[in-house]
Amino acid sequence: MYGHELGEADRRPSVDVRILGPVQLLIDGVPLSVGGPKPRALLAVLTVNRRRAVSTQALGDMVWNEQPPDAYQASLQVFVSNIRKALRTAGVDPAAVLRTEAAGYRLEIADQNCDLGRFEAARRAGAEAADAGRPDRAARLFADALAQWSGTAVDGLPGLVFAERFATAMDEERLLVTAARIDADIACGRAAAVVGELVAMTTAHPLREPLWVQLISALYLSGRQADALEACRRVRAVLADELGIDPGPALLELEQRVLRQQPLDTEAIARAERMAKAMTETVMERPRGARGGRLRLPDGATVQITASGLKIGRMTDNDLVLDDPKVSRYHAHILTSGTGLLIRDLHSANGIYVNDEPIENAGVLADGDAVRIGGTVLRFEAES
Repeated sequence: MYGHELGEADRRPSVDVRILGPVQLLIDGVPLSVGGPKPRALLAVLTVNRRRAVSTQALGDMVWNEQPPDAYQASLQVFVSNIRKALRTAGVDPAAVLRTEAAGYRLEIADQNCDLGRFEAARRAGAEAADAGRPDRAARLFADALAQWSGTAVDGLPGLVFAERFATAMDEERLLVTAARIDADIACGRAAAVVGELVAMTTAHPLREPLWVQLISALYLSGRQADALEACRRVRAVLADELGIDPGPALLELEQRVLRQQPLDTEAIARAERMAKAMTETVMERPRGARGGRLRLPDGATVQITASGLKIGRMTDNDLVLDDPKVSRYHAHILTSGTGLLIRDLHSANGIYVNDEPIENAGVLADGDAVRIGGTVLRFEAES
């Protein structure tokens, strides 16, 4: 009995930070109050950068939209102090979790102690299982990854640019993992079970050909050839009306097999899809080294791409506002990556073209590239 009581007394409370939904700090599953939107924004930034120090200047820029007040450092200290007090009250050593560094603060938590870390770990393990030819395990792991979500990422932080950009990037990751889970489900013989989900996804993202490939495959494997051919007709119409293009190799290969009532060779379709992606990436995604630059507008004016990136769209809260009816409200985001400056499509209606080639999801920019967004052509000028 005594040993059991000692073990209970020595047990450390479980810390869990959640940002794939409303920002929350939980101890043993019980939410702690950390304050209003700004303290929660601070917690979100530190969670994204867990185990890495974040300078007070960077925190100030993100928490106050790059316009921190003169006394922002004192405000950050108050936010940190309140979070530490909540941790201490819950029986957690605050100095071990939220540490002060020379230039800022660091959240010292393991990946399993935040939903983002658990999502990323399960996603990686799922991809490894899929590559190893274990779709049953891959489907379970991808489902585990998606189970970490409880809403829109960093929900409850209205008007913060960093939060909007993170949420957009994570929405993309969530969609990709969902598609990977569906691939695994289809490989496990559960095609009929994913048809409804794919109908909703192609409705929400009508220009994403891989989703149509999945829907047509699932319909055909479920014995619904007529519905599969109707989906082929619909995607042809969407691509022609919206982009003025024909379906890619993967869709064409699939359509022919459905028409001929041939068995589906998923590997042949995957090869065609990889080939199409490689053809795009040859132009769009090879590393070319630009680490900075600017966009030159049609009137000759230039817009600098800052370290925090450049968001482009029709809404007035974008960094570059384009008054063009073919431009989506939030159309594109240019950001830094390991290979240079990356331009990412933010699920726009009309896509992004670089040197007259459509990009799938994102592409690396090179000096002199012509970037077409809607009806506006921008010229990228690299800086060494």
